[in-house]
Amino acid sequence: MIDILFDARWIGNHGIGRFARELQRLLPNLTPFHARRRPSHPLDGLLLGAALWRRKPNLFFSPGGNPPIGWPGPFVFTLCDLNLLCIRENSTAAKRAYYRHVIRPACHRAASVLTISEYSKREICAWAGLSEEKVVNVSCAVGPPFTTFGGKHDPGYPYLLYVGNRKPHKNLPRLLEAYSLSGVRRDAKLVLSGHTDRQTSERIDRLGLNGDVLFLDLSSDLDLSNAYRGALGLVFPSYYEGFGLPPLEAMACGTPVLTSNVCSLPEVVGDAAALIDPFDVEAIADGIRRLVHDGSLREELRAKGLIRADSFSWNETARRTWAVLQMAGARGPAAEVGNECARL
Repeated sequence: MIDILFDARWIGNHGIGRFARELQRLLPNLTPFHARRRPSHPLDGLLLGAALWRRKPNLFFSPGGNPPIGWPGPFVFTLCDLNLLCIRENSTAAKRAYYRHVIRPACHRAASVLTISEYSKREICAWAGLSEEKVVNVSCAVGPPFTTFGGKHDPGYPYLLYVGNRKPHKNLPRLLEAYSLSGVRRDAKLVLSGHTDRQTSERIDRLGLNGDVLFLDLSSDLDLSNAYRGALGLVFPSYYEGFGLPPLEAMACGTPVLTSNVCSLPEVVGDAAALIDPFDVEAIADGIRRLVHDGSLREELRAKGLIRADSFSWNETARRTWAVLQMAGARGPAAEVGNECARL
């Protein structure tokens, strides 16, 4: 049996966290790795490498982008996207150096690199100079409680829902401007996941949207799925995603989706969502108008979305991942690790 040490620190209520949680649930023979520090700790790679020398697993597997440094044994890690390189506002000189001096060499040392879309696979192969065989798209998926069955958030008014953080690539400023421009404020409010922050509140105030843009704490999957089911539609005009779980979750809940026509999003939603140019405020506003005022469009998107969401399965993601891990483990550990690691 292959001893696979799995970095369980990634599990949480976010995109990578869902991916990590589902893989831990579905894959056999994973030994969780825990540490007090987060995987984003600046010295995590070195400390992780030292920990692997002590534990000597047959294989180390991370569902996130934290490869071990100084560990000669086999490992598989996951790059969901190249956001920190491609999006200038999210990047710094230190982050770019980390990707150049740690992530890119690790891509070549790793037994395999996992990613979650064909879009990300193409980007990673081109950036790191890897063959297509080295990078494996295992995809993301959706499951309970993101279904049509369950409660619905009912605040007493129709609403459009935005799910995401406040990082620049999520495109929230253009969404707020487009909502203001759309003229649908009497017909649907805009609900943003999470809590207000100073910058967003100031923008809402400048646009005169106080009382029409509201915030909702969606810290649990149950609350989030209820919010999807109660919404007229999900508006998700992000201009960079390695996958984009909110549109898939919304479709699985029977919620019509308006999203961007760039990056991985068309790959995820297919023909089951209304697509807009995320850099064109008028295009976003027009999409909002259609979503709110066209009941036939919402019904069409709902029906197509349910079919589309059903084609994504965590079992299939786990199957693809397990095939990669078995192959990586079968290659055996590096000779330098020692006899204890070489038993299998």
